[in-house]
Amino acid sequence: MAQQRRVQLSTQRPTSTVCVLGTELSLDVCGSAPKGAVTFHVQGTPGVKLYVVHETQSIKLPSLVGRWPLDTGAEVLLAMDTLSKDVGDEKVRISYFGESGGVPIGRAMLYLTCVEVSLDADTSRSGTVSRTLLDKATWSWGPEGHGAILLVNCDRDDPKAWALQSSTPDNRDAAVRSYADLKDMSQLVLHTRGPRTIFTGHRLVLHTDYSSAGRVGVFYSGNSTALKDYKHVLGGLQLSYTIKPSRHQEESIFYVEGLSFPDVDFSGLVTFHVTLLESPEKDLLETPIFTDTVVFRVAPWIMTPNTLAPLEVFVCSVENNKDFVAAVRAVADEAKCPLTVCPLLENRGDRWIQDEMEFGYIQAPHKTFPVVFDSPRDGGLVDFPVKRILGPDFGYVARQSPAGVSSLDSFGNLEVSPPVSVQGKEYPLGRILIGSSFPRSGGRRLAKAVKDFLVAQQVQAPVELFSDWLFVGHIDEFLTFVPAPDRKAFRLLLASPSACYQLLKEKQEEGFGEAAMFEGLQKVSKVTINEILANEELRKFNTYAQSCINWNRDILKRSLGLSEQDIIDLPQLFQGKADKGAEAFFPDMVNMLVLGRHLGIPKPFGPVVGGQCCLEERVRALLEPLGLTCTFIDDFFSYHLLLGEVHCGTNVRRKPFAFKWWHMVP
Repeated sequence: MAQQRRVQLSTQRPTSTVCVLGTELSLDVCGSAPKGAVTFHVQGTPGVKLYVVHETQSIKLPSLVGRWPLDTGAEVLLAMDTLSKDVGDEKVRISYFGESGGVPIGRAMLYLTCVEVSLDADTSRSGTVSRTLLDKATWSWGPEGHGAILLVNCDRDDPKAWALQSSTPDNRDAAVRSYADLKDMSQLVLHTRGPRTIFTGHRLVLHTDYSSAGRVGVFYSGNSTALKDYKHVLGGLQLSYTIKPSRHQEESIFYVEGLSFPDVDFSGLVTFHVTLLESPEKDLLETPIFTDTVVFRVAPWIMTPNTLAPLEVFVCSVENNKDFVAAVRAVADEAKCPLTVCPLLENRGDRWIQDEMEFGYIQAPHKTFPVVFDSPRDGGLVDFPVKRILGPDFGYVARQSPAGVSSLDSFGNLEVSPPVSVQGKEYPLGRILIGSSFPRSGGRRLAKAVKDFLVAQQVQAPVELFSDWLFVGHIDEFLTFVPAPDRKAFRLLLASPSACYQLLKEKQEEGFGEAAMFEGLQKVSKVTINEILANEELRKFNTYAQSCINWNRDILKRSLGLSEQDIIDLPQLFQGKADKGAEAFFPDMVNMLVLGRHLGIPKPFGPVVGGQCCLEERVRALLEPLGLTCTFIDDFFSYHLLLGEVHCGTNVRRKPFAFKWWHMVP
């Protein structure tokens, strides 16, 4: 339905007004009728389309009916579809007649000027702003959806930032510091056509409401392309901006940046309006005669699963991990993936780079760039994400935990599945997995601020798992995903004490009971298969560990739509006490680095049978048929004894999904 405006007429003097292209004017024929009038006649110039609404019927004029009864419900509607060349160049005349008919007893004259005022954005999601018949004031999901998209401008494009050692992303200032900065923003284009004197005599205002103003920044340079002329005109405390359209230019281009991601207190939707105001007479208040509205949605932060192609591997160099870094470099080279080493000076002895940050990305039709999510953990690597990763086309976001942090706030406790379908519901970007104390009461949980943030992104509906049974408490200690050529294109790998006991029992029955673990490791007690199988306390604890993993197995099957054929159990044992939490008995093989088909797996130092580690042999037998290459990395002294493994000590930036997030329905 077209936007409609009521216009008061007068038989005492002519009325002038503006008709905006695409809108209707409703003429108050009854209110302006002189005393004694019982019928009226309407006539307009060729550029005006007229309709009389009478007894609920809308009749286009001219019609066979010349005069219309002046009933209470009588209404005249008009529209114009051609822009005026001059002010008041189209006219409508209302003639009023008394009981006797004959000569009119009064006339009301309306002078009309048709102009175009249109606020436009990339509502069709094509990557460019174009005129459209889509409803700009609504936003919808799905392949047939529409609505404009806004990026949080959370990278740092200021060319002087590196020299100034600035750690401020672009969304935390109110300035445009480079042309690259503008490319991160979405365009909002105001089209104004028609006689230019109309726009001199009327006021055009771009405005937003309080709820949106704190979430956006809008920049405008007038007709200039000079960087210095881009001024912050809207957002923050600035709720409105008066536009003065150029006499020579029909487009005014505004650049819009997002300041904050969707969160518990922000749906992600922001609204802009442009309103045309007129002042009937001097010293009177202006009244709005037309408003156009555009709604944007701020793009969510999206995590990338192991099954996406790797772009860059990160690892820390610390005092005792030279061989580990070399081994990770070798796997990265095989995967043709560059390696970035964070030096000791920057990591300050903190080797757990997986725990400090998580890589993801944001995407709009016109731009995509990676964004690092900085955990509230804040160890020795606290400055690394903001000082070394934040930069041009590399964004940064963080959430803090005012109530304090626990081990579960580290991002080894944050993973995401590959795309899945669950009982007909599609998750084309996968589902985020977070560890919690559930099903226990109390215990450690992921920080509320982090969980609220992840839920608010909507596109990767989080699943809560039980990880507080572990001493460290991270879900990457018992699960990971690897690519596969069949079924769902991936396999879920789960640590399995049951599978480990079954393997060791097989080797014992084959006569290898005296084969020992940890051979070749100096100052490490060796333990034979027979001793492991005879250790009732260890078996009892692993029965408990298996029950915890089984609880998660059932959640994962339900939440990700998996069957047993989608899951591979990797042999693994745990040790500890139920009240203090479980640790890996030997290097935790599920805690691996996944780079395409190349896997960097913690070397388990299992019993050697027939010249081969039986644990490595079993893992190869399980994974190599999927086309995966297994490289076992010695992390025993440099990571395992410190309660972490290969995955904990590495991090990977990956390619974004080919799927566009706005095509899904959350």
